[in-house]
Amino acid sequence: MKTQQVKLINRGQEDEMEVWGYRPCLWKIILVGLGAVCSGGLLLLVLYWLPEWGVKATCTHTPLRGASRLLLRTTDDFRLWFYAKVHEILAPGKTPFDNVESTAHFQDGDRHQSLRADNEEQNRKLLCRDSVKVHYFTHHSVKYYWNEGTQNFEPYKGLEDTKVRCADIHTTYSSGLTKTLQDYRALFFGKNEIDVRVPSLFKLFVKEVLNLFYAFQIFATVLWASQGFYDYAVGMTLLFLFSITFSLYIIRKQHVRLHNMVVEHSMVKVSLCRGKKETERVMSTELVPGDVVTIPEKGMIMTCDGVLICGACTVNESMLTGESVPVTKTSLPSSGKEADRIFDTEEHKRHTLFCGSHVIQTRNYADEPVKVVVVRTGFSTVKGQLVRSILYPKPTDFKIHREATRFLMCMVGLAVIGFIYTVIIDVINQVPFQGIMFDALNLVVVAVPPILPVALNAGLMTAQRRLKRVGIFCISPQRLNICGQLNLVCFDKTGTLTEDGLDLWGIQRAADGTFSPPETEVATESLMKTSFVACMATCHSLTTIDDKLCGDPLDVKVFSATGSVLEEPTEEQTVLYIDKVALIVRFPNQWGEFGVVRYISFSSTLKRMSVVVKQLGQKHFDVYLKGAPETVANLCKPHTVPQTFTETLETYTRQGFRVIALAHRRLESKLSWQEVHNLSREQTETNMDFLGLIIMQNKIKEQTAGALLDLRQANIRTLMATGDNMLTAISVARDCGMVQAHEKVIIADAVPPNDENPASITWRYSDNLDVNKNQTAGISFSEEGVKEEENLGYHFAVGGPAFAVITEHFPELVPKFLLRATVFARMTPDQKTQLVQVLQNIDYIVGMCGDGANDCGALKKAHSGISLSELEASVASPFTSSIPNISCVPKLLREGRAALVTSFCVFKFMALYSSILYCSVSLLYWVLTNFGIFQYMFIDVGVSLFVVFTMSLNPAWKKLAPRSPPTSLIFGTVLFSVLSQILNCLLFQFLAFFLVKQQSWYKSPQSFPFSSTSNVSSFNETQAKQDFPRSMNYDVQSFENTSIFYVSAFQYIAVAIVFCKGKPFRQPFYKNWLFMLGICCQYTFLLLILLYPIPAVDKVMQIADIPYSWRVTLFVIVLAHAAVAFTLEMVNEHRGSAFLSWIFCCKKRPPQTKYKRLALQLQEDTDWPPAPSTITYASTPHFISVTL
Repeated sequence: MKTQQVKLINRGQEDEMEVWGYRPCLWKIILVGLGAVCSGGLLLLVLYWLPEWGVKATCTHTPLRGASRLLLRTTDDFRLWFYAKVHEILAPGKTPFDNVESTAHFQDGDRHQSLRADNEEQNRKLLCRDSVKVHYFTHHSVKYYWNEGTQNFEPYKGLEDTKVRCADIHTTYSSGLTKTLQDYRALFFGKNEIDVRVPSLFKLFVKEVLNLFYAFQIFATVLWASQGFYDYAVGMTLLFLFSITFSLYIIRKQHVRLHNMVVEHSMVKVSLCRGKKETERVMSTELVPGDVVTIPEKGMIMTCDGVLICGACTVNESMLTGESVPVTKTSLPSSGKEADRIFDTEEHKRHTLFCGSHVIQTRNYADEPVKVVVVRTGFSTVKGQLVRSILYPKPTDFKIHREATRFLMCMVGLAVIGFIYTVIIDVINQVPFQGIMFDALNLVVVAVPPILPVALNAGLMTAQRRLKRVGIFCISPQRLNICGQLNLVCFDKTGTLTEDGLDLWGIQRAADGTFSPPETEVATESLMKTSFVACMATCHSLTTIDDKLCGDPLDVKVFSATGSVLEEPTEEQTVLYIDKVALIVRFPNQWGEFGVVRYISFSSTLKRMSVVVKQLGQKHFDVYLKGAPETVANLCKPHTVPQTFTETLETYTRQGFRVIALAHRRLESKLSWQEVHNLSREQTETNMDFLGLIIMQNKIKEQTAGALLDLRQANIRTLMATGDNMLTAISVARDCGMVQAHEKVIIADAVPPNDENPASITWRYSDNLDVNKNQTAGISFSEEGVKEEENLGYHFAVGGPAFAVITEHFPELVPKFLLRATVFARMTPDQKTQLVQVLQNIDYIVGMCGDGANDCGALKKAHSGISLSELEASVASPFTSSIPNISCVPKLLREGRAALVTSFCVFKFMALYSSILYCSVSLLYWVLTNFGIFQYMFIDVGVSLFVVFTMSLNPAWKKLAPRSPPTSLIFGTVLFSVLSQILNCLLFQFLAFFLVKQQSWYKSPQSFPFSSTSNVSSFNETQAKQDFPRSMNYDVQSFENTSIFYVSAFQYIAVAIVFCKGKPFRQPFYKNWLFMLGICCQYTFLLLILLYPIPAVDKVMQIADIPYSWRVTLFVIVLAHAAVAFTLEMVNEHRGSAFLSWIFCCKKRPPQTKYKRLALQLQEDTDWPPAPSTITYASTPHFISVTL
């Protein structure tokens, strides 16, 4: 494959892929067909499992432009292959945004029909004579079209592809699209729907059957049936059908749940604008980017992503973010600097209505309807992208699955050895070819456990059900195992660690450059006539729904403190104000009335919002602004900001108060309503007068401290990422126990480079506390590697702007800094996501817990994201908790650890099951015998299968353990446990096998009356021996068979109990009543038929009649094996890793994870942490101490 012909699609994005072009080749297809016939269809099955082989085997490589088949490969670590077929459509243009008004001539009578890319016959009927062929392919519900300019396939997402300016959206798209343009764009964008189809049961069944492990199970069943094992084949078929039915039920249930979550309100009638005044009622599925939709007064569920160009809306975005607090959306700026910016849904999300959000209320100006320009449709919408992430999840790089695959490969290797061994034994004994093949293939089936993937998933499904009972919902069960690995959890502050609502503690006004004394009462006559209270009453994004205030809880508290009333403007009130107003704020006792003229939405990046208002009876407009104190102070006239501003702010924030600053500006009287709206944000929010501070008390949730204590005792690191003030965040961190009382906090103040100085970091010690210069993180060694001790002495704290400087200009310092960074303040949503990523880069397994509002990116980026939401299903994160506090985190981690340990228990049992059975059959082959049909059924169904599906039912332990469970199958204790138990089982099987031959009453299998594994009840013995080859119908009833059967059956049960681990991650196995009931029944049955034989059972099970003394001997062997097995496991718990290290002469290796290695290195670094008043410059490798 030529390197220069490889193209990249989605370059630089998370789903970046390489693409190669192919065309079908006739002679290759003929050869593959012949190979499929000769192999009985096996070749087609292999090509189905390996799509890249299938394409290369039937096609020839060709440039992308002329390709009809494509091979796609992801560029991430997984390097997954996909196959796609290239289609073509006929269209008047090559891109959806071409102007085809003058060239597209549709046939008469057909203009009312819509062109669709999925209806080629209709397209041919409707398209004009000048149509061109456009090639495309579909991958993961996204269409990629051929671009002649770039000579590559590219997706069309929507209006953003045109790089349109905000102002141009108002001028170009405000009237909507013509029918011709709409039909043309529909060719490329298709229907506006998120089509989550629920596959038919037949389709799911075929797909599951073609799965590698199920196909292997079918092969084994056919093999047994072909050799007369009819009873066993029927039993295994029923078991196979039960397993696949259960799997189909789970898969279909997930599809139905997602379908119901998506399809609700996805097809509704909407009002579409045609021209300036003409409207048309159409189905929402017909919408395309560029259409203009009017939003009804009572609201609607958005079926597309659209940008507001007229009016305002109150929107509930809980379906997307998990945040149930409504937000206000305002119209896109049409003039000023902001209007000249390129439209971007992320940058302009305060003006964008996203698909799936619920418009609760609209607010229009005069008679103008609320209008939205459609930006994206279908799977290109935000909701569509989130649904795609569920439909096509990124593979989880989970170590146990990779190592389980390696284990299967080892078992395949063992099966090959067994195959050769069987062939040699049978050839020596002159067994016919058919018998040799059956024996060899049977040993292969025994060695490779086909039920392993189903067994590993059983524990996850059980844990998922337990979590649902406590109010934690999961849309990605595979993430449960990762929850068991988490060693760091990042928390949002407001609404997560602290209460959603804040209490107004008081205000502190400023006048003439000085602060007045703090005041606790606001609604007094003297204060109500001040600009300060006017700002409190008007500067917010609240609205009234059913006479109830809705919006940000902080805004509700501040507004309620003024005693004011919020009203929608009537026509009479609008006349009084002369200008159009969006909202009326009326003070109590007729102390004043204001009309809100313009909203400038809150920006998490700028950390402020503002409004333009007009007081009734006044001719001028006023601007009121509120936001982060540091930000507001920088926008005000210097002489209006009190000189004690910094000290006063620090006083409040150190006590954990949340502080908001207010400012005011009077606009010139000559400015008209239109000119006010044309002002840019920068022009509006400048030259302000500082009004003072609002002090809010944010109480910590009562469950927070306890949950954080549980995590700290479990050696799980916690940190905080918030948009709040630095000192407030530090205070909350101390109050909730994230930072201990005796520990110091070092604040990193970083500034970017300027013309004179390089970037620098100033290290300030909070509370001016000194710390030993050589004080470093204490490290202790244990079996698990490096462990951080509790008394570390210091934590780093950093603000969002400083964090950006450090990551850009001090990359070598980032890992050291993150190792002890605990408080991240003034963080934007994007910075939270970046924080999660850099923590993952130093090998932390990161969890993220937030309310979903500003944390969506971080929640999805984390290994396990937990959204606190009232919804049962939110696409904001893999886990959604209806528990409105962080007590859900320890619960989730306990279940995650239990699920992880369960996966290891099941894996270890399956490894022993395969090894025991493999050894048993190999020994019996040595004397030309085998297990009987019902012996196989008892081992496979009566013991092993029951154990696999009940040992996963152990509930999680009631408390998080100080250590985490092993995360690797080659971890010392896991490896030693498996290897020692295998050797133990082999030892006692060999003992029974050779000891029975030494008995005086022993006779060889051939000396017994013929008793085959086949159904020969209708034949007499002589006829049976003539009709069935010896290798195909073993003399089952033999002393070797009976001895090995009893010993191995007890071994399965013993190792099941040994591996069914309890404390410290799961409840003891005796609390798993179903498992205990099964084990007791199995033990009772085996002991009964061993010590008190029942002739009928012996006949069915084909057990030989052995002396009672030998039965007692077997019982002693079984007891000895059980005692050794339990002893080995107990020794393994304490000395397993050390023993393996001694056996293989392994020296203690350094930790594999980056953050642990870094912790070791910092022990030798005498300059870390930096001393107080130290400045670190980006251009120098060493610290420079200065006096500040």
